Amino acid sequence: MSNLALTGADPVRTDPFPEWPVYNDESIAELTTRLRAGDRADQDPVLVFEQMFAEAHGARYGVGCNSGTSALEIAIQALRLERGSEIIVSPITFFASVSAILNSGCVPVFADIDPETYNIDPKAIEAVISPRTAALMAVHFGGVSCDMEALLDLGDRYSVPVIEDAAHAHGGTWKDRGLGSIGAVGCFSFGSGKNLSAAGGGGLITNDPIIYERASGYGELNHPRRQERRATTGVNTVHTPEEEYFPYSSGNRRMHPVHAVLGLPQLAQLGEQTERRDTNGRYLSTLLDDVTGITPRKQDAFATRAANHLFVMRYTAKAFGGLTRSAFIAALKAEGIPCDACYIRPMHHADLFANHDEELSRVWPHSRDAMDLEYVATACPYAEQACAEEMVTLPTNVLLDNKAGMENIFHAIEKIQTWQSELENHPLNVST
Repeated sequence: MSNLALTGADPVRTDPFPEWPVYNDESIAELTTRLRAGDRADQDPVLVFEQMFAEAHGARYGVGCNSGTSALEIAIQALRLERGSEIIVSPITFFASVSAILNSGCVPVFADIDPETYNIDPKAIEAVISPRTAALMAVHFGGVSCDMEALLDLGDRYSVPVIEDAAHAHGGTWKDRGLGSIGAVGCFSFGSGKNLSAAGGGGLITNDPIIYERASGYGELNHPRRQERRATTGVNTVHTPEEEYFPYSSGNRRMHPVHAVLGLPQLAQLGEQTERRDTNGRYLSTLLDDVTGITPRKQDAFATRAANHLFVMRYTAKAFGGLTRSAFIAALKAEGIPCDACYIRPMHHADLFANHDEELSRVWPHSRDAMDLEYVATACPYAEQACAEEMVTLPTNVLLDNKAGMENIFHAIEKIQTWQSELENHPLNVST
């Protein structure tokens, strides 16, 4: 007789977790109106959305963009970093964090993660800082704050700015301050899977009027929105096209109004939803304290509210009788719990950095002929182990459920651990 759903028994949960994203009828109707109006209508909701989003996170200024990747690229441009200078970044991140560095003419340098938090380790940063370091990038992985005090201290000591990649961190806080508003500039994505979903687009926030003015210029070509921002915020002087004609090496990376229209009602719900994600994450962590072999990532006291775009767990196969992570994930899914291994490799092991077909050489920003950084020799053992063996994540919609849903997850994991012997000969239970 089977006991696990993967071998034929009933699953722990049959009801789906909450849908995500959710757009109400009013949003859809407004979207239709906006599509007909185009992106140069008299009333521009982007100006409203970007400023409200910035203020919701404790920042003075916001700039809407067409993606989170563009937001990162514009932020790096706005900092005016010297071409070929280095930006230190975590290897546990989405590729956009890294490609934005290269596409902005800088060099990514990887620093390992803290194995308990899965965020970049300040000690690892200090080990790779060099005279060519121009910025630090704090990726708030999964929506839980990096150690911003330590990163800001490093930034001060070495006179380099801190960029926050907050693509997972809408509504999250560090010492009750909104993530993205703490460093020099913070960047967000509003893709359909994000905690604030506008079906696409991105944005950056800052408290620095100089960064704001530059970011507005780099993202807008000569779109009227740049002058409208100046008029609204008082940052710089409003000019006519005759007075100011394409002053920036910019591109068409502006946010389309349809994303603002969808984002505004999502922003109104963000606070309550983030509280629920944080509360459920803390409750689930407490439940999992009783399970040997499943360790929720550490949420330090300074991470006062976790956005929990991903709920991250460390899986130890030995505690499950040697059951491979792939088999564990398949078993958990079969019990009705959505989950994933997230990143299959850390970013310093991305194919690009092996320089196949000299692709990396083509985008290498140094003026000298040869690449002078060997990524194949880069060692980030904690990140490598997390991707190869340990990391298991739950998606954002799961954390929008209730306490009973968190208990379902706990019971499903307990059930797998109790009956793991049923999977001993499962095809997925093969170590690679």
